[in-house]
Amino acid sequence: MRPSLDEYFMQFARDASARATCDRAYVGAVLVKDKHIVTTAYNGAPCGLPDCNDVGHWMVDNHCVRAVHAEMNAIIQCAIHGVSSVGSTLYCTHSPCVRCAQALINAGIKRAVYEIEYRPDPLVMELYSLAGIEVLHYGY
Repeated sequence: MRPSLDEYFMQFARDASARATCDRAYVGAVLVKDKHIVTTAYNGAPCGLPDCNDVGHWMVDNHCVRAVHAEMNAIIQCAIHGVSSVGSTLYCTHSPCVRCAQALINAGIKRAVYEIEYRPDPLVMELYSLAGIEVLHYGY
C-alpha cells in the first residue's frame, strides 16, 4: 500500500533520528515544502564539539543543554543553505519544546506533525494556535 505523504515524510524524520548523538532522546526532524524535503536534521552537540554520547550530558533543570534540538538544527540548515522555511511543514519524531516552537513560528512553518509526545506542554500548543499553525499528533 502506498504511504500517505505524512507517513512518507515521517519516515524520513525517523531515519534522521538514527543519526542523533544525545542518548536521552534520539530525535529527527524534516522540513517539507511543496511535497519536497527542504532540510533534515537531528539532535546533537554543535558542529565540531564533543557529543553527549561520547563525553556525557550537560544537565540543567533535568534537560541536556549540550545538544541542539533537531527542530532548531532543521532551521539552521535552512539558513546555512539559503533555503526558505516559510510555508513549510515540520515532521518531527518528538513534540517540540517552547523554544523550538517559538523558533519554528518565526521560521514561518505552517504545519507541525510529530509522533512522540516527549514532554507535553500546553504552552507549545497555545503558541501554535495563536500563530495559526496546524498541529497533528501523528498516529493518534
